[in-house]
Amino acid sequence: MHPFRKAVEDRDTAAVVALLADDVVFTSPVVFKPYVGKAITAAILRGVLRVFEDFTYVREIADPDGRDHALVFTATVNGRQIQGCDFLHFDEDGRIDDFTVMVRPLSGAQALAEAMGAQFDRIVQEAAAGE
Repeated sequence: MHPFRKAVEDRDTAAVVALLADDVVFTSPVVFKPYVGKAITAAILRGVLRVFEDFTYVREIADPDGRDHALVFTATVNGRQIQGCDFLHFDEDGRIDDFTVMVRPLSGAQALAEAMGAQFDRIVQEAAAGE
């Protein structure tokens, strides 16, 4: 099992943050412009852990050289079932420098956008505080 998967499944946010590169680029499934930086990405991921219910990784797909991973997941947000995938790229130091999330179906993506929108002020505050 990949260390990122283990950290997420254990809800160990400190371990998740430790795996992020300082210049990580996070591409959201519901926002056009990517977020750049460890603080905002960490805050977003903490927000996701707050809104996802019944989160489970169901499959792990790895690149033979170990620099790319795809982690397929299921979750519920506000009663909507979601299927998604975390696409991770790792830098030379083994830290995540590119993190893209995709989700389906549209109703699940809309529920996720709404739930994360409700979290956004807290996310911005956490990122500014460097939490």
